Amino acid sequence: MTAGIKPLLEICVESFDDAMVAARAGADRIEYCAALAVGGVTPSAGALARLRDIPVPCRVMIRPRPGDFIYGASDVAIMKRDIALARDHGAEGIVIGAARRDGRLDRDMLADLLSVAGGLGATLHRVFDAVPDPFDALECAIDLGFDRILTSGQQPTAEQGADMIARLITQADRRITILPGCGITPENAAKLLRTTGATELHASCKKANSAGDSYATGRVATDGEIVRGVKVGMASFTS
Repeated sequence: MTAGIKPLLEICVESFDDAMVAARAGADRIEYCAALAVGGVTPSAGALARLRDIPVPCRVMIRPRPGDFIYGASDVAIMKRDIALARDHGAEGIVIGAARRDGRLDRDMLADLLSVAGGLGATLHRVFDAVPDPFDALECAIDLGFDRILTSGQQPTAEQGADMIARLITQADRRITILPGCGITPENAAKLLRTTGATELHASCKKANSAGDSYATGRVATDGEIVRGVKVGMASFTS
């Protein structure tokens, strides 16, 4: 990371209340989702209506269902409508991805989705971590106009994928931001910035689920103390 640049922290959340917890704890940007236990899907229309009440920029997950990222025409129509809703409610950007059956990015579908984004920022989500050639996918994302790629370096966690993330950042050469995510903690945040050269990190900073009833299964709540801890860790790298 270039000296003097303050690293940014993006927190992914699954509710308005969690977004407010993250923002108050120092998050620089929110990835606004629903159902993080299944990787995140598009928030409801009611949730999107609260975007302007969140005091930091928000990128909205555009994903019509859990599961794979191979979509049909009806999925695309839904995603286009959701992109318009996110834009109209004040989103700073969107988070999308689509794949072909061979695992490569679906360039035509992504171009179609981005064509209705109306100047919003665009993050390519972790569909990237399943592509057969990440360096080819990186160039595809740049050509399509994405400004960020969220990745764990094609490993279960960003710490395990740090070498690949560093290689991607080198190839990107400031043409696109590589956003390390998955397994970011107060203990490893500074190390990841140092070893990869990243300027931003993405984390969920989730609480342990202590509720005993079955309805709480899968709830991913944001822990403000962990958010603050990651921020402190990031600051220690630049101080």
